[in-house]
Parts: sequence; structure tokens; C-alpha cells
Amino acid sequence: MSIPRATARLQLHKEFTFEHALEVIPYLASLGISHVYASPILTARSGSTHGYDIVDPTRINPELGGEAGFRRMVEALRGVGLGLILDIVPNHMGVGPENPWWQHVLEWGQNSPYARWFDINWRPSDDTLHGKVMAPFLGQPYGDVLAAGEIQLQFDEQRGKFYAGYYSHRFPISPADTAAILKAAKSERLAAAIAAFEREEGERDEQGRTIISQQTADHGTGLLLRQVREHGRADIDAALAAFASDTPQGIDALHRLLERQHYRLAWWRCAADNINWRRFFEVTDLAGVRVEQDDVFEATHALIFRLYTEGLIDGVRIDHVDGLADPGGYCRKLRRRLQALTSQRPPELPPAPAYLIVEKILAPEEQLRAGWEIDGTSGYDFMDRVGAVMHDPAGEAPLTWLWHELTGSNLDFAGEVRQARRQLLAINLAGEFEAASRALHALARTDLRTRDFSLGAIRRVFAELLVHFPVYRTYASVDGRDEADERIIEQALEHARGSVERTEVALLDVLARWLGGATPDADGHPRVRALHQQAITRFQQLTPPLSAKSVEDTAFYRYGRLLSRNEVGSDPGQFCISVREFHESNAARLQRFPDSMLATATHDHKRGEDVRMRIAALSELTDDWARTAKEWMTLNAGLRTEMAPGDASGHDIAPHPADELMLYQMLVGAWPIGLGADDADGLHQFAQRIEAWQTKALREAKQVSDWIMPNESYENACKAFLHGILAPGPDNRFLPGLLQWVGRLTAVGAAKSLGQTLLRLTCPGVPDLYQGTDFWDFSLVDPDNRRPVDYAARAAALRDLPPALAGVDGWRDGRLKQALLRHGLGLRAREPELFQEGEYLPLEIEGAQAAHALAFARRRGQRLLVVVVSHLPGALMGEAQAPAVPPDAWQDTALVLPENLRTRLTDGLTGAALDAGSGRIALRELLARLPVALLQGEALSAA
Repeated sequence: MSIPRATARLQLHKEFTFEHALEVIPYLASLGISHVYASPILTARSGSTHGYDIVDPTRINPELGGEAGFRRMVEALRGVGLGLILDIVPNHMGVGPENPWWQHVLEWGQNSPYARWFDINWRPSDDTLHGKVMAPFLGQPYGDVLAAGEIQLQFDEQRGKFYAGYYSHRFPISPADTAAILKAAKSERLAAAIAAFEREEGERDEQGRTIISQQTADHGTGLLLRQVREHGRADIDAALAAFASDTPQGIDALHRLLERQHYRLAWWRCAADNINWRRFFEVTDLAGVRVEQDDVFEATHALIFRLYTEGLIDGVRIDHVDGLADPGGYCRKLRRRLQALTSQRPPELPPAPAYLIVEKILAPEEQLRAGWEIDGTSGYDFMDRVGAVMHDPAGEAPLTWLWHELTGSNLDFAGEVRQARRQLLAINLAGEFEAASRALHALARTDLRTRDFSLGAIRRVFAELLVHFPVYRTYASVDGRDEADERIIEQALEHARGSVERTEVALLDVLARWLGGATPDADGHPRVRALHQQAITRFQQLTPPLSAKSVEDTAFYRYGRLLSRNEVGSDPGQFCISVREFHESNAARLQRFPDSMLATATHDHKRGEDVRMRIAALSELTDDWARTAKEWMTLNAGLRTEMAPGDASGHDIAPHPADELMLYQMLVGAWPIGLGADDADGLHQFAQRIEAWQTKALREAKQVSDWIMPNESYENACKAFLHGILAPGPDNRFLPGLLQWVGRLTAVGAAKSLGQTLLRLTCPGVPDLYQGTDFWDFSLVDPDNRRPVDYAARAAALRDLPPALAGVDGWRDGRLKQALLRHGLGLRAREPELFQEGEYLPLEIEGAQAAHALAFARRRGQRLLVVVVSHLPGALMGEAQAPAVPPDAWQDTALVLPENLRTRLTDGLTGAALDAGSGRIALRELLARLPVALLQGEALSAA
């Protein structure tokens, strides 16, 4: 099958290579997946732990084992009948000395054939950057770095070229300056090389130098290399000495040389305000790629196409699709290129089309666009829906009240996002915002009716539109927008009208029309259309990083009502959804994107899938939790630190109540099963992991600390508090109370996790297993969620798996979760059509505890599957120490089957037979041993 039955994500890096994957493949095959879903494999920056900073898309990463290692891995996959889905990164590339295309742009400027490949503005508002690329990679201001001698002119003897070296950075010197450098040696032996570089006379560049051709440069370089081979480096070293930083004259000469280059070296803090090329989010060493151009598309995808043609991969996951200029156009182009190659694939492979999914964050009411010719998303939307249905709506009001009462904040999550967006537009993404504003201003000046709108006014109004923008992006063009974009623009416009000056509402309406595709020029003048498209593109490539950074990387760490909802793809402002809404989302997926991926853990997640379920259990225990949180704050008051007056945090104490309340949630949510108060080493290791999370959380929140200027006094005070409350000993009154809460939550959280796992295995879509989550997953945000996985223990557990589950005994080590996965994946392998094409039928629950179960059927023809999951089990489990609802707690609650589904059913997990002839199955019987049931049978009728 080209469409996977189930995937398993593997994070590849130099510590987990293709050779390591070979050892894991037999286990994954035995578990029941159909495809490995691999992180990016193209050559990334040396030492990359994730692979998204690709520097050479034409080669497979040698740190992973290169193409030979990759082929061995694929051969092993094919040998056990598995396919391969590959994560690709079309939006951006890593920049630096390892990227030959980027280096060529720095060397040749606009004359480089790759100058168009990167999204560079060669004529920005800052005239000192005309014809230059800003290179904001210096650790201190340029003048200080230059005076300190940290930038040195150097010579590459292998390539015969000069470059400016700054630690690990290499900035190539333009060939047009080679002659001037060589002349400084005052050596006759260099005359031929100098003459070769000076041979051409003609057009001059922005710096007034004669533009020389690549052929001329190559000829001169050849002569220079010959001279070095014959006479050594003495003349080169003499030339370099003239630019050495140990004399004022040398510093001046080096500065004048650097000023003539096609780049401008700058302090890294200049990037936010002045950068003139598109970055990935605010990451200055990742440059946006103009993959919308045909030559760029073909060059960056040539290896992917070859791997597909040779049958080495079966599909791709497209990273950050919203960063592209035209996501829909890109997806359609990729689909058609792969379709054209399908006939060339090895004949033993399925002839069906490649599997194409996109990384896409959807707002709660947003739908994936239907015309992109893809199979769906990589599963963040399912992760949100299944997480939301696991929260008790009764917990929303009390937890909201607790948050506001303890923290003193009056902002809801949407308010936190708006504040974060304003901060990001003013600081972190100021350069991108300025470029988009100027694009709009240039467009305004093409029309007599709008030319008087000043740049300042456009900035003010545009900022408010961005602050209130409800989704990642729109997909309009100069040819207009669809109904979905129409609603999005109108929603943003409606909210922005309340925050702009009354005199500027008209301008707001104009900008909204333009950005929605309405042309300012009815006659369609080519220049106006080009400016209009540029403004739309700038806008649509600004909103995704603004949304991601303001929500996931800022507001998620400021707003902590319940951290289980602060997850990638989710809106913490939406506390929960009903069972009915969950069913509706599944039905919609089956109708629109039945092969979309289903994820509950990813390389991007903020908390492991089982951490989230344990914290979600707090929504069912809000009164006790609120009382406990207040008691803990009082109990631990003596461990807080009084901050010095004027501390950058702006707080009197550390941690602030908001940080303290979020810390308590993380402690009860991530506490390892079995860790006791007397295990000093275990406590220390856990505290170290939480400390890393806490530090990242404080910096991402950008309130009391940040990555640019960490507030070490506040961070250290928070570390001391953390280690203080976790210090073992008879005087620690907090730790026993924490362990009591962990004990109370662990079984409930595990029951919810088993329900989440079964839903992922049976809802419409393709279930994905993130590495290591086949046992309990109490990981934290990256890099914690990318720690090594003990696959040997998992393989051993799988070999001992019984044919049927007798109950929840031994659940604490995670084998029960693995067993559920194995049974569910095995059923998918035996009944692939049922899962891929079967109807989705919500089922009714009746009785006193009807609110505590969720059920549906999947049916294709007469093949029938019934899924039942304990829902919000905390109230029914009480003090239970195992993840199952006591049978008597169900009282008269029963699953109700419609008449055409009343048949004999077998529980695929326990092997128990059930007679559904009466149309009712008591949950006290059905869920007597496990918190979930997976029933199989033959429907009486397909009608």
C-alpha cells in the first residue's frame, strides 16, 4: 500500500544513524507499523540533532551514514515489508560555510546564479545594504570585534581563495578584490595572478569594482594556486600581513576590504531590525528559499525525486508548508512531479501515488484547503482534538479562577497572545514587519487615492491587523481569495477596528482589501500587480512565524491555566470539546482527508503524551487541586528568593506565582512512575530535567528572562526553589504531599492515556507512533523529547506479549500500553480496508455514568469494529491504584447498539465474547478488566 497503515517516527542524528535504525526495524515491523517516518536525511549542519538546518540538499547526510548507509536501511525496511516516509524541508536552508550556494552568494553577490534562490532584498531602505546581504553573525558590535582582532583575513590553500575568518564562520572575499590583496605583498612572483584578476574592464558593481566573470576568477585562482605550490606561502602571508589587526593600518585596510564585500558583517542583535533576507521564524542561521521558482524547486528536490524514482522512499511530509510563498501551488507541483515519476519506480512496489502530508497548524474552526492535492496533515489537529475531549468542562471555570487569583493576571489566553504579538513585531520580527510595511507603502504610492497614506500610518494599522490575525496565514493572491480567506480577513478586520484610531479605520479597510487579493489597479498594470503580489507574499510569509512565535513559543509559557492544553496545534483558550464535537471532527476527516496522519506525540511537542493526560486529570479534580496548590504556595514560601530592587524581572520574589503554579503542574505531570522520595539520584536526575524545562520556559515567555539577555539572578532563584522543594529529607513537608498527588493522578492519567492510544489507533486516519512512546511517555519539551530510546527493552517486552490481555496487572512499566498498540496495529494489518474506507458511526451510551464513556463503530460492508473508551474516568476511579474503573462504579451504564449492529462481538484485547443481541452491553462487563474495549464482529446488515 502506498498509503501507510501506521507509521513510526524516528529522529535521526549522528548519535542515532541509519545503522542504529537497522537494529530497530525488526522491532517496529513486529509491533505492526507499515512505514517508518524519518526526520530529514539530507546534509544538515554538522552536529545537527534534528536535521532541519539543511546545508546541502544534493547529498544524504554523511553523519547519518551517507547514501550507502541509507540504502542499507531501506533494504532492511523492504526486507520486512515496510515503507519509508521522509520529512523534507522546502522552506529554508541552513546558512554558513557548509552551504555552498549561500557561500557563492556572499562571494559574488547579485551576480551569483544563486542570488535569486534565497529571498534577499537587494535594495532595502537602509542604503548601506544596497547590493549587500546583511551577515549578522558577530557576537559583539562590528567595531569592537574588528578592534579585538577577532576577524582575520585568511587564505584557503585548497581552493586558492581569500576569506574573512571569524571563529567557525568563513566569509568569502569577492574575486574582484583578489588583485588588491595580492598587490599588498609587493612581489613580482604574483604579477601573473594579479594581471589575470585585472584583465577585464567593463560594468562595475555597487562598490565601484569591475565585475569579473567566473571564468576570469577561475583562471586567476589557478595561477595563484600554481604560484603557491611552486614558491610556498611567503607571498600570501606578506599580503595577509597588510590586513592584520595588530596595527591601526592593518585594521583600517581590513575594514575597507570588508566594506567592499557583497555582505555587511554585523552584530547578531542587528538582525531583528535590519535583516534584508527572509529567515525561518527569527532564526538567523536559517534562510528562506524561493522554492516557488522552477529552477530552485528542481535543484532542491532532485535528490528526493531520485530516491522516489528508485523506490527508496514512498512519500514525504512537508515541513512548515505555510512558510512558502504559495503552499497550494507547491503541493500541487510536487504531487504532479511525483506522479510523473511513479511509472519509473521498481515494478514490485505499489503503483499508487506517493503519500503527501503537510505540517500545518489549524485554528479550532479552520479546515485544511481541499485543492492542494495532498493526503492530509502530519497530525497536530488530531492531537488537539483528542487532547481537548479528554478535559472535563466542569474544570474550566475553577481552574480559570485559580489562575487569575494566584497570579494576579486578568488576561485570558487570547490577551496574552495579543501582547506577545505586539512585542514580537516591535523586537524579534521587526525587520520582517518593516519589509512588509514598506511593501504596502510602495503599493499605496501607485494610486492617487492612497499615495498620501504615510509609512508610519501603514505601520500602525498593519500592526493591529497582525495582532488580531486568527490563523497562521491566508492563501490569497492578486487573483483574489476564496471564501475561507474572506472570513479570516473579515474576522481580523472586525477585531482590529476596535484597536486602531478612528481616523485610520479607512486605511485599515484598504489594507485588508489589498491583502485579501483585491487589486488597487483596475487596469492591471504589470508593475502594480508585481508590487501587489510582493505585499501579499510578505504578509503571508510574516503571519506564520508571528503566529508560531507568539502562541507556541511565548504565550504557551505565560498562560498556565492547565498546561495539558498548551500544546502545538492547540488553542489553550479552548479548554475542551464535547464528545459530539470529537465525533464530528472524525467524521469530517473521514470525508475530506481520510488518510491524514494521527499524532499524539511529535518532535515538537511541549509535553509527552502521557504527561498531558496526567495533567488533564486535574480538570476532573479541580477543587482538591486548587486547595493543594494554595497550600503548597504557603508551605514553600520560605524557599522563594526576594529579588533586588530594580531586578530586570520586575518581580519582588522568585519564582513569581505564575511560574510556581506551572512548576507544580509539571512536577505532578512528568513525575516518573516508581520514583520515590528516598531515591536521591533519581530525584536529582528528574530535577535536572525539570530545571532545563524551567529555564527554557522562562526564556521563551520573554517576560522575566529571554534568550538574548538571560536574567540569571531570576533563573538561579527559580533553580534554587526547584531543588529546594525536591530535596529529600525529614524536613521536606512538600515532597510527601507531592508524591501523594502523583499517586492519585498516575492511575487516572494512565487510563486516559490508554484511551488516547486506542482512539489514535482506530479513528479515521493513519496513526503515528513517535519514538519511545510505545511505553509511557513522560518527556518534556525538546531536547528532552529526543533522548535515547531503550529499544532493546521494548523488543524484549514485545516477545513476551501474551495473546490476550487479562487485565491491567503490571501496567506501571508501560508494557500494557505497548500491548494495546500491538493489538490495535495487528487489527489494522488484518483489516486495512475497514480502517481506510470504513464508515464512522458514533454510538450512544445510556445510564447513570453515560458521560464517562465514548464509543463509535467502524464498518465496511459486514466487517464491524466497535471502540469503547472510558471518558473522564477520574470521578469513577476514586482512589484506585490501577488504570481501570471499578465495575460497580458503572452502575447501569451501557453501550447501545443500533439494530443492524446487534451481533456477537469479540473483544480483540481480552478475547472475551459478548452477545449484543439485546442491543445493550453493560459497561460493568465490557470494561471490567481494562479502561478500553476493541470489539470485532460481523454486522447483520450493511444498511
